[in-house]
Amino acid sequence: MLKIIGAGLPRTGTLTLHRALSQLGFGPCYHTKEITEKLDHIERWIQAYAGQPLDPRALFAGYRATTDAPGCFFWRELVRAYPDARVILSTRDVHAWYASMRNTVLRQELLDHADDPVLAELHRLARATLDHAFGDRRDEAHLTEVFHRHNSEVCEGISADRLLVYDVREGWEPLCAFLGVNPPDTPFPWLNDTAQYVAKAQARRRSLREA
Repeated sequence: MLKIIGAGLPRTGTLTLHRALSQLGFGPCYHTKEITEKLDHIERWIQAYAGQPLDPRALFAGYRATTDAPGCFFWRELVRAYPDARVILSTRDVHAWYASMRNTVLRQELLDHADDPVLAELHRLARATLDHAFGDRRDEAHLTEVFHRHNSEVCEGISADRLLVYDVREGWEPLCAFLGVNPPDTPFPWLNDTAQYVAKAQARRRSLREA
């Protein structure tokens, strides 16, 4: 049963938050990367984007937390399905967010993964996610408006005692205080910055060419 709902948009430190929650004992944590091992979830998410009812308890069975897409775009459904769950809205400077999106997610959608069936399926989900959430991805002003609107709607829709607005650069202290746990002695995890994301994508492309 979900205890933590990550409502922050992609490229707001969601993989870092995923790792931090896991280290604090709130794993397993659902994240986009989990879908590489649950390809049957892809069609369910695409149908949900198209307006079909979402079945959170089927998709999140066995998970204690979720961060990143697709879950962040269905935060309303999740807070209704899990009324005792706490919500974390990961965020960052909007201009830094747009730059990160432009150099990672929006760049990746242009790649053709038809030569690898797993990546092709993930690419299909990514396109559906971007179409649903962002619409015209060429317009920076539009994307920044989407960012602000999403965050405002989360803040307005969740009671203050249930919500943490969180920048992962703040580290353990506010996260642990919100969750009621002691900060660990281990360093706070920092994962998946733009350079890491691009390097991983390039490595995937090389492996496909060499296969």
